[in-house]
Amino acid sequence: MAINNTSLCNWHQMASEHETPVIPLLTPYKMGNFNLSHRMVLAPLTRMRSYDNVAQPHAVLYYSQRTSPGGLLISEATGVSDSAQGLIHTPGIWTKEQVEAWKPIVNAVHAKGGVFFCQIWHVGRVSSSVFQPNGQAPISSTDKPLKPQMGMEFTPPRRLRTDEIPQIINDFRIAARNAIEAGFDGVEIHGAHGYLLEQFMKDKVNDRSDEYGGSIENRCRFALEVVEAVVKEIGAQRVGIRLSPFTEHSDSGDSDPKALGLYMANALNKYNILYCHMVEPRMKNAIEIVECPHHSLVPMRKAFKGTFIAAGGYDRKDGINAVAENRTDLVAYGRLFLANPDLPKRFGLDAPLNKYNRENFYTHDPVIGYTDYPFLE
Repeated sequence: MAINNTSLCNWHQMASEHETPVIPLLTPYKMGNFNLSHRMVLAPLTRMRSYDNVAQPHAVLYYSQRTSPGGLLISEATGVSDSAQGLIHTPGIWTKEQVEAWKPIVNAVHAKGGVFFCQIWHVGRVSSSVFQPNGQAPISSTDKPLKPQMGMEFTPPRRLRTDEIPQIINDFRIAARNAIEAGFDGVEIHGAHGYLLEQFMKDKVNDRSDEYGGSIENRCRFALEVVEAVVKEIGAQRVGIRLSPFTEHSDSGDSDPKALGLYMANALNKYNILYCHMVEPRMKNAIEIVECPHHSLVPMRKAFKGTFIAAGGYDRKDGINAVAENRTDLVAYGRLFLANPDLPKRFGLDAPLNKYNRENFYTHDPVIGYTDYPFLE
């Protein structure tokens, strides 16, 4: 998709000619039916403050703090079913109670002029029987166990039978419908970071011999069937997807990540979805940033016909350059947006930023590390 602002390419030149340069990251952008006032997106961030898998009233303040008129926000990952969960106090959207709990949060974002998408996920084998209905084994593309990580133990998964896959696809479809009922503007399907969809897509995890294993077409079939079902349910202009072909979260690596990313970018065009949100190759996992001179998202950006969102380790300068050089349409910010609820304003003024406190990322406190980061004033 072409950048719809002719001044972006020569903004460096303009900066020297004018007192107030145009900052590419803060220029308007039309994303399908949505008129965005800037190109900074609140990335989906797991917050673990939704007690008993129900979004809580304190999320109203958290999300509304980070809302600017015409800004795009993506919610924390939200479970599509009772088998989708792998962490304590993460929200769901499969029950009536959960749908109702999201409504005031969505309303608060809309009241401030924001656009709000719900990220829907299934964690697959990144779980333990503690989180599963009746204490059963988590489901996956495989029965290969996941080794412990970040102090967490995982129950060996059960390989999904071919005839069970339509039920999981249906869970995503219903979750998408529920998200629209809760008032969300759309959904982002979580196809990244080693969770269920990626467990099918990546050849270092997927060891199936049915039509969902083997070739790249077969490995991507499940993810694309989820996309198709969700598009049929709520419409292509309300659907995005997050992908991380280059990352190795939860032992989910691929032997040819570039081919995987390109295959998905091209295949998604068939469904005319609104956006593709992709994680930079430099993000090996959630924490580690590595230099990746031989890999870039540009080929996927060029292949995909909708809006492209890039994420992973971006700062102000990096984000400005990515938009100015037409490497992406929008840039998602996670940790910086967490610590700076008024991040677009700070970037506009080139103001100092609050430092984030990693120790408080995943506490369950309704305030600390959640809504207590100060605004510029």
